[in-house]
Amino acid sequence: MGISKTQIFSPSQNRLARQFKALAHPARIAILQYLSRQEGCICNDIVEEIGLAQPTISQHLKELKLVGLIQGEVEGKKICYCINTEAWKGLQNEFHSFFETGGNSCC
Repeated sequence: MGISKTQIFSPSQNRLARQFKALAHPARIAILQYLSRQEGCICNDIVEEIGLAQPTISQHLKELKLVGLIQGEVEGKKICYCINTEAWKGLQNEFHSFFETGGNSCC
């Protein structure tokens, strides 16, 4: 496998690629959909809702938090998670900008 040449891309391109890579797993999509339907932070309910083992859920949450799509708050011995709305708005704006700069279609 070749070496990634991330240094030749802009910080924005690299960040966007990391976020999309984090979104490229169905368990993470399910977690995000579940979190987006909640009123506040969620601690233990994610494992029950998604149906995967606690360590697996924890790894997916770690990946989503690493790219900034969710936030975690420590409450006692638990970490409660919620959607990072600011990051989502930024991701949405960047994604929409792909289609706004269009122009002529090649097909």
